[in-house]
Amino acid sequence: MEKDLIEYIAKSLVEDPSQVTVNVVEGEKSTILELRVAEADIGKVIGKHGRIAKAMRTVLLAAAARTGKHTVLEILD
Repeated sequence: MEKDLIEYIAKSLVEDPSQVTVNVVEGEKSTILELRVAEADIGKVIGKHGRIAKAMRTVLLAAAARTGKHTVLEILD
């Protein structure tokens, strides 16, 4: 569910939605979501001073609270 949420938000922000991929890395106590977008769209996903990235992480934490696992969003170049 968290993967779909991040993918939906990222596709809404970028100019080339076909380049958006979210890879899930599961651990025992945590889950890492690796977000990749086109190089030209990286600034749109991060935002000024990281505001959009921070907002995406906040929404992700709220969505993942039900599972009890720690979920982390990494935006990869």
